[in-house]
Amino acid sequence: MHLETVEPAITSADDPREFAATLSAMYDAKMSGSRMPAHPRTVISESWARAADAGVDPDCGSDDDPLSFTAVQQRRADSGLAGSLDTIVGGLGALITDSDNLVIVADASGHVLWRAGEHRALRRADRLKFSEGASWAERQVGTNAIGTALAARRPVQVFSAEHFVRSHHAWTCTAAPIRDPRTGELLGVVDVSGPAPSIHPATLALVNSVALLTEARLREDHRSQLDLLRSVGAPIVSRVGQPAMVVDQHGWVAAVNQLPAVQRIAVTRPFAAGRSVIGTLGLCDVEPLPGGWLLRTADDGPRERKVVVSVTTAPDGTASVHVDSGAAAWTFRPSPRHLQIIGLLAEHPGGLTAAELATNLFGSPDQTVSARAEMSRLRRHLRELLASSPYRFIDAVEVRLPTP
Repeated sequence: MHLETVEPAITSADDPREFAATLSAMYDAKMSGSRMPAHPRTVISESWARAADAGVDPDCGSDDDPLSFTAVQQRRADSGLAGSLDTIVGGLGALITDSDNLVIVADASGHVLWRAGEHRALRRADRLKFSEGASWAERQVGTNAIGTALAARRPVQVFSAEHFVRSHHAWTCTAAPIRDPRTGELLGVVDVSGPAPSIHPATLALVNSVALLTEARLREDHRSQLDLLRSVGAPIVSRVGQPAMVVDQHGWVAAVNQLPAVQRIAVTRPFAAGRSVIGTLGLCDVEPLPGGWLLRTADDGPRERKVVVSVTTAPDGTASVHVDSGAAAWTFRPSPRHLQIIGLLAEHPGGLTAAELATNLFGSPDQTVSARAEMSRLRRHLRELLASSPYRFIDAVEVRLPTP
């Protein structure tokens, strides 16, 4: 857990209106090249410099269009934060109830993915293009809590004329980054924004606490996933008869046999079924498991093993999918839609784009959101066996369908 020192934009002893006037005079002097009556905080001066280097217009910012609805939906699914919304909004609910404040969740690129707040606050934000799909990265709108928290990788509060773009001076915003506990990489930020006079120094500590709580919940979810993988992998590595370990997609170790016990192995590229060199383990045979991978040190002989995905139909018409990776096997019952997807991907080994899949499933290329949602649900069963862009089975998979 990251315990950064938080630095509010204002102290409880400061008068917000007087301080805003001081910041405004400082900002005007900076933008005109005059001598400033005071100097901004380091986090703000560094952000102003980045914004100027990026060519941000201090009068109007960027005119970039927001992401499409479909793109926002996809980013929400890929963000890793969708399951944390209740934690975030619940932890900050008191700040938006009967107020003009908003809670914003943005991804690691600074694009707004979710908003929560009263209708009047949402309408006010819309006038500033502070809506879903809009980019609030520094290179687009200059200094602001979302973009600056991402750039500085720390909690940030930005008040009034500390914003680089003039139209944002009526606002105050407070944001803290959320990191992926599995990799340490940024997942995004949580932000509270509202009218400048509503600023409070305690808001920064609260927003940071919610970000840390979100990371803690994500860490606990990861532990649960590792425990589940361990229940599958431990019996497998104990009987393979050679050095082996079971890891998740990020290299966290769930089970090990005849190899040094470590928490995690370095992952420089995504795992793929077959034979490849894996860090300090050397040449390994890599096989997919439900939720992870089996790595076993390779012998000198050639080895080519297919992962077999077999679809069978019972006399009553019920379909089952059996997966045999050689080291492990599992079975699940697909929905009719998932059975259709498996058949389509088997017919198109080169893969299908989201639009092509939507056309086959729903008769329209515009239904990509629904197609991606179905693929996301199918991944719960097939996980590492499915690739994307385009959607397809990985090369090591052989699909066997019932004979017509």
